[in-house]
Amino acid sequence: MTGPQVVPETRRLGLVATIVPLCCATIGTASGQPQMAAAKAGAVFAEGQAQVVEAFADPERWIREQLWVEAPFDSDGDGAPDRLHVAVVRQQQTETEGLKVPTVYGSSPYYSGTSGPREYLWNVRQELGEEPPHREFSPPVQQRLRPGISAGLIDEWVPRGFAVVHSEAPGTGLSMGCPTVGGPVESLAPKAVIDWLNGRAKGYTTRTSDIEVTATWSTGKVGMTGTSYNGTIPVAAATTGVEGLEAIIPVAPNNSYFRYYRENGLIRHPGGWLGEDIDFLYDFINSGDPERRPDCNARIRNDEMRANLDRVTGDYNDFWATRDLLQDVDGIRAATLMAHAFNDWNVKPEHSVLVLEALKRNGVPYQAYFHQGGHGGPPPMEMMNRWFTRYLYGVNNGVEDDPKSWIVRGVDDRLQPTPYPDYPHPDASTVTLYPTAGGVQTGGLRLERTDGQGAETLIDNFSFGGDDLAQAEWTDHRLLYATPELAAPVHLSGWSRVTVRLAANKPAANLSVYLVSLPWIEGRRPRGGLVTRGWADPQNHAALTDGKRMNHAAQAQSEALVPGEPYDLTFSLQPDDQIIAAGQRIGLMIFSSDRDFTLWPDPGTELTVDLDATLIELPVVGGLDALRVALESGTQSP
Repeated sequence: MTGPQVVPETRRLGLVATIVPLCCATIGTASGQPQMAAAKAGAVFAEGQAQVVEAFADPERWIREQLWVEAPFDSDGDGAPDRLHVAVVRQQQTETEGLKVPTVYGSSPYYSGTSGPREYLWNVRQELGEEPPHREFSPPVQQRLRPGISAGLIDEWVPRGFAVVHSEAPGTGLSMGCPTVGGPVESLAPKAVIDWLNGRAKGYTTRTSDIEVTATWSTGKVGMTGTSYNGTIPVAAATTGVEGLEAIIPVAPNNSYFRYYRENGLIRHPGGWLGEDIDFLYDFINSGDPERRPDCNARIRNDEMRANLDRVTGDYNDFWATRDLLQDVDGIRAATLMAHAFNDWNVKPEHSVLVLEALKRNGVPYQAYFHQGGHGGPPPMEMMNRWFTRYLYGVNNGVEDDPKSWIVRGVDDRLQPTPYPDYPHPDASTVTLYPTAGGVQTGGLRLERTDGQGAETLIDNFSFGGDDLAQAEWTDHRLLYATPELAAPVHLSGWSRVTVRLAANKPAANLSVYLVSLPWIEGRRPRGGLVTRGWADPQNHAALTDGKRMNHAAQAQSEALVPGEPYDLTFSLQPDDQIIAAGQRIGLMIFSSDRDFTLWPDPGTELTVDLDATLIELPVVGGLDALRVALESGTQSP
């Protein structure tokens, strides 16, 4: 496959070399003979994509301007509406020829610098349920202001007939206000900029002037894109349902800060940032006006965040609810091309998959691009171009009829995804596997339940990472159960769900679960290693009853465990799409503290797992028949 050639050429013929607008006109001459005036520049489309236009391609002729858009909030409490720093790059013809163009828009809290050295992360070496060790605040961000805010997006989109707009998030760079890290103002700020592009909000030449700037060159149609925090902001803007935001391409967006910093009630840290929490991220982005920072720090970081982030129980509360875009996704109307990686353990793939589920439910145009790498990674340019061409220029390129899901398989090039009808794969259905005794070494994992397996115990020890535990031949620090070797590949697509009945010898314990492919082989999948994983707080067992949709109301209060008493927990691991190769074994690993993600209590907590009430449900393409064929002719490895 050479790339996402989605629409057949026969369906694209009417799109080749389309020019918008067609602006030629006749004018008179001294001799009275009419002649054609030079055509005005306009966007050009071929094969459903906006093409580079020579008249738009010279950066020296682009118009660059800065302004401040008035927002409908006062996040710094100074009695005046905040103003947001905005930069525009557009074609000269928008000034000289009256050309109107749509906008590709990016917003971020990172543009003017960051702080947060890792020595200022929270110390994770603590007992569960106790007050955490004190964390010193990070040193102040040194502002790094640059002309035009950012150079991103410009070279790709301005030559193709789009204006590019950037804005700095509230309380960062030259934007007024306070950082809130996911607060409601992060939805309202980009909405204000989109309103300005549609003539509904006011823009000014400086932070304090009353000289207005208008976007007379704008068609009003806006597309947003960005990665990570910069991908969260397009989703936040879209939840407002703002008119004019026609399309978004979020890449690895964080759509719930509770799901980012907690997992099923457990205190859990983003991959690569052990000890990070929301107050650290506040310090990391706080690049705004140095004179306003002390007040913002006192109100937002010290009073609101420190009082409510709760590193003792990890419970959901009103503070987290106000930073949970997943509660507002039904407001999204913008056509969404979502991009994420199944190996992203910074912003987990559930953030995008849960949004996709809402888009399907509400009939919003969507498409998904997934790859097998880590954090970030946008779709191929062709996919993005077709998306913005369709929804910002209105070119009927058939993108709405394309496959809904594009997934990079195994070690394929990241820019060469394989198309599928949808995600999860429509042919996937749930197959249940049951463990059999022997988990200190490697027990079995079977299609049929075997009664009378009894219970097995593991001993918590954060000193050992999950990778090491999965590869250990014998250890009492985890329980591992695996199928026979697969005689044929098995395609998993969607959510895996685990049910565990456990008892602890202490009032609190971490619980970590990995789905693995054995033998473990370092490197990229599908050769062997991690498939997916999840975490949960047994103290929140009352809310962990139906898989991925935690009952947040029931989860509001943790309940101390009664030592020795069994508790049932059901929760989903992170969504995935992977083809596990023939010759591999599918494994379920249960352990306690996860060295790379959870708190580190003193070793020694014992978890006893009742095998008769423990199982894992897998989303197998082809269902039970496919997995049975792969297992029945397989062999059990020693």
